[in-house]
Amino acid sequence: MTTPPGSDRRTTGRAPAARHPATGRPAAGGRLLAAAHGSLARGVTAPVPGTAFALALTGGMTLGPGDGRELLFGRNRPEVHVCVGEDDPQVSRCQGRLTHRHGRWWVANSGRLPLRFPTRLLFTGEEPLPLESGYTPLFVRGSRDREHLLEVFVSGPEAERPVALPGEVTRPPRVWVLTDEEKLALVVLGQRYLLHEPRPQPLTWKQTAAQLAELRPGEGWREKRVEHLVNRVRMMLSRDGVPWLTREEVGEPVGNALNDHLIRALMMSTTLVPPDLALIDAA
Repeated sequence: MTTPPGSDRRTTGRAPAARHPATGRPAAGGRLLAAAHGSLARGVTAPVPGTAFALALTGGMTLGPGDGRELLFGRNRPEVHVCVGEDDPQVSRCQGRLTHRHGRWWVANSGRLPLRFPTRLLFTGEEPLPLESGYTPLFVRGSRDREHLLEVFVSGPEAERPVALPGEVTRPPRVWVLTDEEKLALVVLGQRYLLHEPRPQPLTWKQTAAQLAELRPGEGWREKRVEHLVNRVRMMLSRDGVPWLTREEVGEPVGNALNDHLIRALMMSTTLVPPDLALIDAA
């Protein structure tokens, strides 16, 4: 892979240049991110505004801004910077690229199937889409209705940073601790939200129990068990002051409102993040 025009091989900050594991070639001044890095939905720290972070289940890369710099992603690990869907032949070898030009990062699709943004699809041959500062999940459709997640985060410019309060202690979002079975049940229940589908709704108790029983046969997944686990988490958040999680607050008819508010609260707090969808594939 050649170095993109207009880029250099210096790193962002003092980090060593990342190299492809298979080829050993420099990766356009980037820095590797380990698979255990943690979801980009929880935010990033970057010394240079406009730095791009891209992360899949197998790892990723961060790359500082610079006209012409590129970050490639797709199935063919030796020829891309971020490997997505390595075991899925329906994902293209080079599915797409992030390119920095005119002071922004742009996403282009070079694969056979469209890339799915939270609000639209991007097809091969269409004009690249600009990325806003902050978090963007991208999904690549694979075999058997699988969708492979690529998390992208672009650090904001200096003008967008909050005023420094050196005397204040940084307050991270409240993340609730869930048991393994609670988390799996909630990921299945709220998978449409984690997939950033337009106008998502939670699965029904019956749908959730059926999928859990298929994923984990012999573990006794029934509708009442799912309802009990989810209600236990909902009441935990309600006791901690999260609003709109009780029938009294929502009012009748309740419908899906309680589960809708619960899933959104768990995602806003980053207790649930898109990479948690891997629990469904791993189950």
